[in-house]
Amino acid sequence: MFKLPTLDQFIGEFDTVLRTLAAPATSVRPHPDRELAEAELSEAEKTHAAGLMRVNHCGEVCAQALYQGQALTAREPAAREALKQAAAEEVEHLAWTRQRLDELGSHRSLLNPLWYAGSFAMGVTAGLIGDKWNLGFLAETERQVTAHLESHLAQLPEQDAKSRAIVTQMAIDETSHAEQAIALGAAPLPMPVVKLMSATSKVMTSLSYRI
Repeated sequence: MFKLPTLDQFIGEFDTVLRTLAAPATSVRPHPDRELAEAELSEAEKTHAAGLMRVNHCGEVCAQALYQGQALTAREPAAREALKQAAAEEVEHLAWTRQRLDELGSHRSLLNPLWYAGSFAMGVTAGLIGDKWNLGFLAETERQVTAHLESHLAQLPEQDAKSRAIVTQMAIDETSHAEQAIALGAAPLPMPVVKLMSATSKVMTSLSYRI
């Protein structure tokens, strides 16, 4: 049964919001691009690479909010821990993509607070429905994110090895999260829900690429 958070838990959750939206994230693992040299990119290529990395950073902001909401309402400890573990790795993705945006001389999406709020609400709703659907939502989210990252690998400039290394490692991590959720008993989501998730993702991607 879902229990309302205590005051200490509420403060901890609010701290997570502030750290995700305002504070620089840190990575326990070395950045995937740490040993790679900066490539020579045209202005158009740099702008495009920055747009893609901004989308990826925004996606990680959404992931933090989503997993925060899901973990808050998860019933079983195993499901809650899986969500917290996935969220911890997503923090590293935040650090990688933010640093890459800085290197490309670009900015984070101005709409991040909006995406955070919407994703948190979705996570809470998924958790309240039940753990197998909660985990199913996690698995489907990661499946769609992996496909999204693979499409970015096809779009990034071939010589931009730094961005490509980051996106490649992110895709590996997201696949692992999906497999873990399935192993824990994730239920396949109904097709209308899958299509709605995909449509929402396309809107976020289109806007955050530019703004």
